[in-house]
Amino acid sequence: MSVDQPLFEAIRHFLQKTASEHEKTLVQNWYHSMKKRYPDHDYDWQLMPCTKKRSGIPAMHVPNSTLRTNGTRAHTVSVAALPDGIAIDGRAPDTAYLLYARVAVFLAREEMLQMQYQTSLLLSFSSAIGSVRNQEELLHEINKMLKTVIGFNHTVIGITNDDDTISAFLLDPATGSFNHPEYKEAITFKYASGDGVIEHVIASAMPVVFDLDVLSKAIPLPLYLRVNYETGIRQAVMAKFCKGGQVCGIWLLLFEQQQEIPESTLHFIAGLANQLSIAVSNIVANNKINDQLIEINNYKQQLEDEKLYLQQEIDTNHNYTEIVGDSMSMKRIYHLIETVAPSHSTVLILGETGTGKELIARAIHNNSPRKNKLMVKVNCAALPANLVESELFGHERGSFTGATERRVGKFELANEGTLFLDEIGEMPPDMQVKLLRVLQEREIERIGGKGTIKVNVRIIAATNRDLEEEVAAGRFRRDLYYRLNIFPISLPALRERSEDIPLLAAYFVNRFAREAGKKMDGLSNKVLQDLCNYSWPGNIRELEHLIERSVLLTKGTMLKNVYLPVTQAVAAGSADFAPEEIKTISDAERDHIFKVLKYCNGRVGGKKGAADLLGIPSSTLFSKMKKLGIRRDIIQVGK
Repeated sequence: MSVDQPLFEAIRHFLQKTASEHEKTLVQNWYHSMKKRYPDHDYDWQLMPCTKKRSGIPAMHVPNSTLRTNGTRAHTVSVAALPDGIAIDGRAPDTAYLLYARVAVFLAREEMLQMQYQTSLLLSFSSAIGSVRNQEELLHEINKMLKTVIGFNHTVIGITNDDDTISAFLLDPATGSFNHPEYKEAITFKYASGDGVIEHVIASAMPVVFDLDVLSKAIPLPLYLRVNYETGIRQAVMAKFCKGGQVCGIWLLLFEQQQEIPESTLHFIAGLANQLSIAVSNIVANNKINDQLIEINNYKQQLEDEKLYLQQEIDTNHNYTEIVGDSMSMKRIYHLIETVAPSHSTVLILGETGTGKELIARAIHNNSPRKNKLMVKVNCAALPANLVESELFGHERGSFTGATERRVGKFELANEGTLFLDEIGEMPPDMQVKLLRVLQEREIERIGGKGTIKVNVRIIAATNRDLEEEVAAGRFRRDLYYRLNIFPISLPALRERSEDIPLLAAYFVNRFAREAGKKMDGLSNKVLQDLCNYSWPGNIRELEHLIERSVLLTKGTMLKNVYLPVTQAVAAGSADFAPEEIKTISDAERDHIFKVLKYCNGRVGGKKGAADLLGIPSSTLFSKMKKLGIRRDIIQVGK
């Protein structure tokens, strides 16, 4: 109870708690006589300060009564001077004075009790918020312990950012501003500390009371106040948070009705703000720790996923260490790889099945700035349509039947690295739309997830289909095709680079002989001739598997037989050859010796020389070279 409380309430408390029977009778008679004298008046009793002394008794507070009539006129009279109020006994002035001095003492005691209550509440509040760990718990304690006492409708807490702006930290769902069109902007905006309002609060030692009706006419209201003002808030009390002498936040109390905020209540709010500043600092620190733990767990999970993926890659036996080929068509491919690898551009690799599209993708990745990160492979043709989205973007636990744990998608796994989308032409149309969005926005959303995840991934796509025909047929999105076709690389079929067949055959013989624990010296002339004459519909992959089978079946150190498919071999000897492609035996022998010499860098004799690979003595090879007009210096210069 404060000293500006209506006198009648003070008298009522006085009669109930402290007055003697004589004093009670005196005050009651006086009050009823006033009501009888002014029956039509409404009374607004107030305690007024007085410097008079009477009968040697110090004057503390002497009440005057202000008699108001319908709010139009007022009469102010001294209670001590009212004969109707003091004629009950013969000691009118002194008795009245002593009585109201006693009332003033009672009011002072009530103020002291209120201060004790606020101190007790402050200690209880400090204890309650000492254990909170997040914004929701803090808001619960504020509303439970302070909302009724102070009388605010809802509250907001803002914290200071590194750039000295203020942003929302705690929002009260009791606000009526949710439907305001600028609410989302208001709660996400960073407010300058020099906006005229916050600046005034920071400069003030005490909390500041703002009459929003008055303030809105004086200055344009800041967004956080304007949104509340336009949804019914008429008064605001703002207090600052300090830590180590620095302002670290603002506490905003909002009222729908104008209220008289006594100075004692402002002191109380200031004390609460000091306690809240500690709780807010603890929550901020706790949030940072939680974020760091989440980040550590994410890194741990990512390392585990990468380890599992790399182990799977090792198990799939795709350990190519180099690209084999020295033909002009392959030299063009090397040039394209060197050109695009240092960039972050999307690459589209086109070619028949088995032409080495994944190997080219790995070469691009290994020569790019992302080479120290993963290159993650996804075979779009091998995944069921209902699992493609989960494989690419991941899912949360319980997001669908069978999702027993959280799964990191390939995009997230390849973050900062490369994602190789093999057989992109087989991707279902509905997934093409989602892939296009990811390529445009550079963000993904897990199935069942609550938010988006930014990713930085280089895309390398590959297909054995003619995507332009697929687009024309409506099976592939035109906009996705344009997004992928930034830097296309078309790989030649093996039959179009037949001069590389001896090199590839020798490479595969050495590799599979080493894996099988055999000693192999090379391929016979007959084998090389058969390999060069075959059409290779399965391209390099078919050659690889054929050589592996032949090495396993070979008993000696020279590969003298290969097991070509019979139907293909017949076709290779008939229908696949046009009349103009038929050569004489001498021309065919010359071309074959030339290719082998080129493979051996012009070396004729010794181990791994041309004669050794052809299975003939070096003297015989020299004779044939002389007869056919083959010169080693031309071969070496041509290299």
